[in-house]
Amino acid sequence: MKFYGTPVTSRLLLGTAQYPSPAILQEAIRASGCEIVTVSLRRETADGSGAGFWEMLRDIGVEILPNTAGCHSVSEAITTAQMARELFGTRWIKLEVIGHADTLQPDVFGLVEAAGELTAQGFQVFPYTTDDLIVGEKLLAAGCEVLMPWGAPIGSGQGLRTPDALRTMRAHFPGVPLIVDAGIGRPSDACQAMELGMDAVLLNTAVAKAGDPVAMARAMAGAINAGRIGYGADPMDRRDMAVPSTPVLGLAELA
Repeated sequence: MKFYGTPVTSRLLLGTAQYPSPAILQEAIRASGCEIVTVSLRRETADGSGAGFWEMLRDIGVEILPNTAGCHSVSEAITTAQMARELFGTRWIKLEVIGHADTLQPDVFGLVEAAGELTAQGFQVFPYTTDDLIVGEKLLAAGCEVLMPWGAPIGSGQGLRTPDALRTMRAHFPGVPLIVDAGIGRPSDACQAMELGMDAVLLNTAVAKAGDPVAMARAMAGAINAGRIGYGADPMDRRDMAVPSTPVLGLAELA
């Protein structure tokens, strides 16, 4: 698996917010085996007061995917991305342009506009989007090489609300890396996403707010691995009726 030409082994991406402590965050990242973590610009400040957090992530050796979390306009998202590139020294940016305050659903019109502008400025954009095929096509046309459809509203833990739409998205974009972003609550949700053919899962709240974040990080990693192996094994199709596992022909006839 590659994101913008960068090889990635782990199919789990972790967020870094809401953990009980930096030490637990560090331990959870290591337990998950993830190679990419998302970081909001708000975790770092211009006066350098967030330097300890940044140094901790550097010590772990993970790739940083800055995000534009909390941005509700194109201009705000672009400015935040520019600041993140300067601060973190990466062309990667997880692009969020929020359109609805309650559901945190993306503003897909602003998202496409911002993605095109940032791509023109040399960014490698990871767009947080919906499972709409037309929006996906427009994001690819704008220069994105990765799509990040939501599973459910951010932080809701509802799992995959529209698995059929994600399955259709996989079929429609066979060569595009697809990362389910948002809504994952349990390991079974992450496993389901991978069984649908998704390339990776990005989650935060499900691990950070678990009773034992480190154990949950390990569980998510195992579920994602199992789901990916299951998808590659070409699972059987669902059936409407029972099919006996023991053949009827050849059974003894008992009087």
